[in-house]
Amino acid sequence: MIASDPKADLRCYLQSARDALLWKLEGLSEYDVRRPATPTGTNLLGLVKHAATVELGYLGDTFGRPSGEPLPWLDDGAEANADMWVTADESREYIVTLYRRAWAHADATLDALALHTVGRVPWWPDGRDELTLHHAVTRVIADTHRHAGHADIVRELMDGAVGMSRGNTALAPGDPAWWEDQRRRLEQAAVEAGRREEAS
Repeated sequence: MIASDPKADLRCYLQSARDALLWKLEGLSEYDVRRPATPTGTNLLGLVKHAATVELGYLGDTFGRPSGEPLPWLDDGAEANADMWVTADESREYIVTLYRRAWAHADATLDALALHTVGRVPWWPDGRDELTLHHAVTRVIADTHRHAGHADIVRELMDGAVGMSRGNTALAPGDPAWWEDQRRRLEQAAVEAGRREEAS
């Protein structure tokens, strides 16, 4: 049996999600990284901004390790949801660099503290605001992978680019004709299931 290093395992899964999220920005224009792709405004660069904010909060402030990064979108009086989109004045370089600094800060917290260390989440209600570093890292991993999944779908709808990373699509092999046929088969199955539901 191979020995496991819990911190290394957590860092590996967190880093894979971070990398996937940033990869979704590659090759896109300033417009495309910002444009809302869903009715609720989901956009690629906004997901990165949110992920940076989450890491700095849960893996920084929560454990008494503030980063010192100015995050005006969290200030009192900031508009709701301001961490989920990027203004024209906030450059892609600024957001990506902020995210990389958030990684470094979060990784330093993981290096410095034991996984059983208890922190307090400043934005959670008093009396229910404690969690361990292990819980916090797991929460951040789940959140980042969730948003990497959002980014994957948004990017595919934009230009067809898919996958976990360059060279690893994690999809069944198939050329465009195969995928078009697959999509037709899925649509057919959905239509048939809908008819059966209506008939019952």
